[in-house]
Amino acid sequence: RSVDDLSKAELYYPLRLKVCGSCWLVQTEDYTCARELFSAEYAYFSSISQSWLKHAACYSAMITDRLHLSSNSFVVEIASNDGYLLKNFLENKIPCLGIEPTAGTAQAAEAIGIPVLRDFFGFNLGSQLAKSGRQADLIIGNNVYAHVPDVNDFTAGLKILLKQGGVITLEFPHLMKLIEGVQFDTVYHEHFSYFSLRTVCEIFARFGLRIFDVEELSTHGGSLRVYGCHQDDIMIDTESVARIIDSERLAGLFILDTYLLFQEQVNFLKNNFLRFLLESKSEGKKIAAYGAAAKGNTLLNYAGVRGDLLPFICDAALSKQGKLLPGSHIPILATDVLKSLRPDLIIVCPWNLMHEITEQLSYVREWGGRFVRAVPTLEMW
Repeated sequence: RSVDDLSKAELYYPLRLKVCGSCWLVQTEDYTCARELFSAEYAYFSSISQSWLKHAACYSAMITDRLHLSSNSFVVEIASNDGYLLKNFLENKIPCLGIEPTAGTAQAAEAIGIPVLRDFFGFNLGSQLAKSGRQADLIIGNNVYAHVPDVNDFTAGLKILLKQGGVITLEFPHLMKLIEGVQFDTVYHEHFSYFSLRTVCEIFARFGLRIFDVEELSTHGGSLRVYGCHQDDIMIDTESVARIIDSERLAGLFILDTYLLFQEQVNFLKNNFLRFLLESKSEGKKIAAYGAAAKGNTLLNYAGVRGDLLPFICDAALSKQGKLLPGSHIPILATDVLKSLRPDLIIVCPWNLMHEITEQLSYVREWGGRFVRAVPTLEMW
């Protein structure tokens, strides 16, 4: 929110999760209308993160080689953001299309030559593209599946858009890693669902699709990249699919008691973080934060942290600077402020980018500053 828009700033309460005892899909009761979230003022640009750009480039090279993509192929990315990934296909002269509802990021992609359809994806849009002869050899969805209000409609759209013999790859945070690492700050109002591999396999099967391969990734605290195809395609299921579902079972993802214990672990972590801030302030230490990320908002609001404990947060994205974190109303400032105010402690909210951020802000160590990660455990760097 802008500084002048305090009266309209929402107060986000701790989020509540529900788990289905049949398909084991985990969803939140707290959410915001997708068209309000992904509006013209949407402030997240994927290209801000150098590590994410590298991740996208490595994926593009791998999948191009694996599927033998060429100028005769057609690639569609859903939630293509600012073109961070599709630019790699464009450079290799592989025809592509981005589907992206947020105007600012879509405009950035179009500026580098990527064709973008500014809309939300679902069965209707998939059908329109298929009827116009634009079925895809490869459909990509990185960190969008969890953001979908109607996962059935979205998956039905994947089915009709996918060419026979084509492949779908989706990346999403793995529910097993979320539970094991007490990554409760991944739960926020943009995410409707939290997935195990077993659940995604069941959803795909419902619409005549099949997960035939899966990879475990380190991104976002532990993610999965699933490979899907039409149910009757010739792709052979790899052993990794059954192996990861077995690991989910052993981790207790299909037992309700696991989710009850998770709440206790979250409260312990939250209390530990709040105690650390209070003790640091009583010792006269100057505290700041870095990274106005969604996960940081969950942490700060659940712990009840306000400006008296954390006076400001810095972020490299110009689209966020000069605004306020929702709920806590903590101001978002440019990173240069760190050099002038020299805080003793910097709370890194997007802890999944800890190594990248500490390298970028290495000058903080010149005055003895330390970096703090609150999730999944409280650690100082």
